[in-house]
Amino acid sequence: MDLKLRTAFRASSALAIALGVQALSQPAFAQSTDTAAADQSAAENDAIVVTGLRASLRDALNAKRAQTVVTEQISAKDIGALPDVTIADSLARLPGVTATRDRGNASQAAVRGLGPRLVLGLINGREVASSEPDRNVRWEIYPSEIVSGVTVYKSQAANVISGGVAATIDIRTVRPLDYQGPALTVRAGALYNDGGKDIPGYSGWGSRGSAQYIGHLTDNLAVVVGGTFQRQKNGYNSFQGWGYNTYDVNGASAPTLNGEPVNAPWGAQTEIKALKETRWSTTGAIQWKPTTDWDINLDVLYSKVKIDENQAQQWYGRSNGWGDWGGTIGAPGDIYQNGSYTLSGNTITGATLNNYSSVTNAIAKYTEDKNLFVTGLNAKYDDGDWTVKFDASYSRARRDNSWGALYVDMWPESTTFATGRNQVPSVSVSANTADLSNQVVSGGQYDGPQRLKDDLGAGQVDIYRHIDGGFFTGFGAGLRYSNRVKSYDAYSASVSGSGTIDSSYLTAFDVHGFDVPTLVWGNYKTLAAEYLTIGTPTQDKSKYWRVKEDNFEGYLMSDFAGSFFTGNLGVRFVNVATHSNAFSGRTYWDGTQNVTEYSPVNDNSKYFRALPSLNLNFDLTDTLKLRAGAARVISRPPLDELRASLALSNYPPTNTASGGNPYLKPLMATQGDLSLEWYFHKDAMIAVAAYYKDVSSNVGYTQTQQVIGGDTYTVTSPGNGKGGHVAGVEGTIQTPFYFLGIDNFGLYANASYVDSNMKELAPASNPFPAVGLTKFTGEFDLWYSGHGIDARVALKHHSPFTVIYGWDASQLTRLESETTLGASVSYAINKSISVRFQANNLTNQVARFYWNNDPDQIARYEKYGRSYLADITFKY
Repeated sequence: MDLKLRTAFRASSALAIALGVQALSQPAFAQSTDTAAADQSAAENDAIVVTGLRASLRDALNAKRAQTVVTEQISAKDIGALPDVTIADSLARLPGVTATRDRGNASQAAVRGLGPRLVLGLINGREVASSEPDRNVRWEIYPSEIVSGVTVYKSQAANVISGGVAATIDIRTVRPLDYQGPALTVRAGALYNDGGKDIPGYSGWGSRGSAQYIGHLTDNLAVVVGGTFQRQKNGYNSFQGWGYNTYDVNGASAPTLNGEPVNAPWGAQTEIKALKETRWSTTGAIQWKPTTDWDINLDVLYSKVKIDENQAQQWYGRSNGWGDWGGTIGAPGDIYQNGSYTLSGNTITGATLNNYSSVTNAIAKYTEDKNLFVTGLNAKYDDGDWTVKFDASYSRARRDNSWGALYVDMWPESTTFATGRNQVPSVSVSANTADLSNQVVSGGQYDGPQRLKDDLGAGQVDIYRHIDGGFFTGFGAGLRYSNRVKSYDAYSASVSGSGTIDSSYLTAFDVHGFDVPTLVWGNYKTLAAEYLTIGTPTQDKSKYWRVKEDNFEGYLMSDFAGSFFTGNLGVRFVNVATHSNAFSGRTYWDGTQNVTEYSPVNDNSKYFRALPSLNLNFDLTDTLKLRAGAARVISRPPLDELRASLALSNYPPTNTASGGNPYLKPLMATQGDLSLEWYFHKDAMIAVAAYYKDVSSNVGYTQTQQVIGGDTYTVTSPGNGKGGHVAGVEGTIQTPFYFLGIDNFGLYANASYVDSNMKELAPASNPFPAVGLTKFTGEFDLWYSGHGIDARVALKHHSPFTVIYGWDASQLTRLESETTLGASVSYAINKSISVRFQANNLTNQVARFYWNNDPDQIARYEKYGRSYLADITFKY
């Protein structure tokens, strides 16, 4: 069993913020009881001022205790107190949360065995736009310095925005009047990643800085303004399989051995990325309390990320490839000769090909420019009897990306490869692929710009009536309307090239981590200007789509309390209308050439759902709490898969088609939650939670036979498939070793186990388990907080689970188990100055993915390297 050894910082949204959120959803009795408990805990420790990591852990514990539903919490006691570069790293430490890595950074989150597409992301309680094609949030876009707390809602209440069948993750930024601490916080430091050490002329050094100022202009008016900057250099080595010629997909075109179908790899590639990722962010907020009854907040966040990747790639099998289209192993002239291949089951995992299979050196460049703008105005009136809240928000996400490459082709007499399970992939060829005097340009490719736009505006009003002296302690109601428009447009250009590259432009280098031929490095911009002719980019209508979603929600809820319990009962109503427009295309052979004709297509859909929920909290003793909840929950279909596009290819006798599905139904689940929490010390807790989700359907890609225009097509598109159950148990322990007389040294650990019968829709003969379904996750952290020192060492492990490959949800892969180790230490030199050192992925954990639910069918093998951070913080 692996385990993720990173830092044991587990914290949660500050108690003041959590109680503020709770004001509209929890009865007054529970508020007073939990607040009294927190006050008593503080009084017990009045003589000691707890700060740093220990304070954040305590705040997280108190916030979890104060909630009316099952949650996990992260809290930052001070600005910039989180010991992680982005909030994604902190989320990955929580029970039942697993983060996938993108370019070496923790990115999207799967929760309780369900993938990122079933996780709803919020900022300050508001749904936000995203630069992903679906609804996913890449959490690494949020610097840890801007976050004051995070609440992960694992069970549902009627007054929480719908959309998270897996969970709802709400990031909280600072409310300046509620903040007590240094007015000015400035941080600067250096980053280093050793993953790109093979790359000629590339340095892994980067930089990072932030500044935040919180000013109390008067007793009832305060502002916060801040910004962060980070330039990260995390180059890495990657080996990638292109997929497999399988009977499931290609039928009789798949190769055979002794009359039985065999899975043959299409080809593979080595890819080395010299990555520079630059991120800027700006935050600001104004909080005004003109009277004791009013609280008005205006906040804004802007984040911009630029990715600049220089790439050296080497492709194996671009021409005369490995897929053995329609071949029979051992037949004369076949790609795979008898005795020269390795078979595992029915998958070819290695071979020597004596057929002049091509090797292509590709010198390439990828750029990505994305930004996120989020703003909102919140006004709350609370006179003790009535609470009225109004919230208006707008968010906008943009992403532009492009990729260009120059090709040099060669045809060695033989190629040998080995890519099976439990082995490091390798390729060797009978030629000098890095002969710098003989790199003859054969062409190139240019895709871009590809533009994604997402705009989301929303308005919400909540009304709550507090009641004293009865079983019911309050009644609440609310309305919310949101309008979201997401679109995608893609362009590409024709490319031609010729000439022998001047060897002074090139460098040969070898890759460590797996055995492949020597690669060639060069500057793409310089080479493209001299050796390529790139046409004007034109729109690819087959990829264009635009989806508009109007979402109207409302809820009714009542809070109640008995002698030893509290709870709420409510129902949320969701009415959604979608409109999609795109192009329908038909490609056919007119006798002399391929012809594609396009026509616009529009489709509408709508649905209505009622989502009842019940939550009960039992105070069994002063320190023992039992929570129970039941709810109907919903996740709306991915926006990109609601596209109305359809591409038809007429090549009888096999007509094929692909597209989206504007009639997808939402994913629904009925779930039950139990959580037993023992708060046996002011800094300690043991919690055991169990849950069960009955998911009515899944969304995935499948092939169906449809008659279109009188012709029968094999159509590949997203559809609603069979659901299933998800059942799990989670355990958490958080405690200092006070029972040994040590208050400043402690443990944070969690583990979760999930059982489910949910499957994806592909491959047909052996479907993947559902995306995000991780049977086991565990975290084990040791921490020390005292005498100006905050230190942690942490181990994180997850078992294998299914992930989506890149941005295409039809490309499913399986990520093997990972164990990562991290550590950090900070020291406060005085009240104003502190220094910090952090190290992540110390074991240089390999990320290995495979296709078609078969460990022998390699998809990716990547070594991201170790990363280090050192910085200094000034507070005043």
